Amino acid sequence: MANPREAIKEDSMILQKEMLANLFKELGNTKETGKKVVYTFVPGNLTELILSFDMLPVYPEINALQSGMRKKSAAYIREAEKLGFSEDVCTYVKCDIGMMLNGNIGPTGESIPPPDLLLLSYTGCFTFMKWFENLERLYPGVPIAMLHTPYQEDGQITSDQVEYMVKQLKEEVIPKMEMVAGKKLDMQRLSNMMSKSAEAEDLLVKILETAKNKPSPIDAYFAGVYYIGPIFTAFRGTDEAVNYYKELYKEVEQRLKLGLGPITPEGELKEEKFRLVVEGPPNWTNFREFWKIFYDMGAVIVASSYTKVGGVYDLGFRHNPNEPLESLAKYCMGCYTNMNLPQRVNFLADYIKDYQADGFLINSIKSCNSFSAGQLMMMREIEKRMEVPVGFIESDLVDPRYFSYANIKNRLESYFQMLEQRKIIMTQEAETA
Repeated sequence: MANPREAIKEDSMILQKEMLANLFKELGNTKETGKKVVYTFVPGNLTELILSFDMLPVYPEINALQSGMRKKSAAYIREAEKLGFSEDVCTYVKCDIGMMLNGNIGPTGESIPPPDLLLLSYTGCFTFMKWFENLERLYPGVPIAMLHTPYQEDGQITSDQVEYMVKQLKEEVIPKMEMVAGKKLDMQRLSNMMSKSAEAEDLLVKILETAKNKPSPIDAYFAGVYYIGPIFTAFRGTDEAVNYYKELYKEVEQRLKLGLGPITPEGELKEEKFRLVVEGPPNWTNFREFWKIFYDMGAVIVASSYTKVGGVYDLGFRHNPNEPLESLAKYCMGCYTNMNLPQRVNFLADYIKDYQADGFLINSIKSCNSFSAGQLMMMREIEKRMEVPVGFIESDLVDPRYFSYANIKNRLESYFQMLEQRKIIMTQEAETA
């Protein structure tokens, strides 16, 4: 009999765990292999470009969320606050700084090597720039490449913006990568990687869109954070990513054929009672307990904005091998955090309609301005436009001081009661019509 505290895992999750373990092992062996290391961020990342130089990417915010899931973030955050970082500073930053000050130990127990290049691709989060100022102090002398991404102020990507981005890639980013890697860019290799990226992106969209079915075979928020892992981090553009998404799609298709609901840490969800669209990142320090509140109530998240933070592929974007640099530019500008508020509202409203959601919920993150700014306006607009019940809860990314299980559970229970009551009224109205 399985340990009740041991999470149920699908084959694709085991495969992903092996992929990540191999990556951290490779990072731990850089002294022997001589491979160079690039610190960068998930939104607007240039993974294919990094990998085309045979360099290894490290994502500080991924390290922070993994520290949160492993219950290590509280101590790391205290270390950063002792240095003078305010309580209002993004907790990813504080967790990351604290982790680096304590040996920079990764999830596999091996030390993550220092960077050979700091690659900042700014995508709608001003904190990233301040974060890199701190990394520059921690790693003096390490070269920095800055890729400034224009904000989608008017809700569209213009040719002038693409040209501006490509110019930066050619004159600022690629020369510094060539200097660090000790080799010239192989454009054909980069193009080949773009083909693999597009193949993985096609599969990811197919997987996420299975949630349009009733019942949904997936949870597109809690399970979705695992689904996006390989493509949003170190594996986009690789055969490994394509193989992972083929395996995942096979699993999801099988559940779809059998009419099964999502897999939760405690097994298959037996009954789908509520379908939700969720805005905002999840809490990582109490991730499993947070998820359990939802599946205990039969609530399935059928679409979420957080799973688009590293690319909004269901709007049609694909990396294009025929124009690799232009493709990287469009990718960076198209990330969710780089969209304006009217775009985000339209995006979420379409999800509610297309996925036949019963309600809309915001998880507002105390220290994440790039997500939380404008959320109350978004909530009011969605309620008015879509006429669905809206809910609002508050937590944090990796600071356990700002996760109140009892408070969140009470709020969610009240929200689900409202959804239940609405369903009863709608059923009665349909019967009497």
